[in-house]
Amino acid sequence: MLKTLLILLYYCHLQARVVRRPPTVICYICGREYGTTSISIHEPQCLKKWHQENDMLPKRLRRPEPKKPEVNPIQAKGFYDLDALNEAAWISAQNQLVPCDICGRTFLPDRLIVHQKSCKPKPAT
Repeated sequence: MLKTLLILLYYCHLQARVVRRPPTVICYICGREYGTTSISIHEPQCLKKWHQENDMLPKRLRRPEPKKPEVNPIQAKGFYDLDALNEAAWISAQNQLVPCDICGRTFLPDRLIVHQKSCKPKPAT
């Protein structure tokens, strides 16, 4: 009985030490995680930066502006399923990547230019 009590106390001690991370939201443009409050500050700045970088790319690498994914509320109260919202945002951010013509790996367009300078086709065996 005493052994069981000690095990329970130890388990409760371990549970108390677990720190919960605050909820985060993934940016649909860059794919990074932000707090639920700061995402509304980040997204307009990220979109502005995206436009600046996209305008400097060669025409063949320019992409259409990313659209914010729409996720329907899961309850009548208007709450969103954060996991579904993050999944849609992650997919949107991944769709911004461009494949290399040589190896097929995907990159952001500005990084693709750098990658292609050193990318070599695999030798035929």
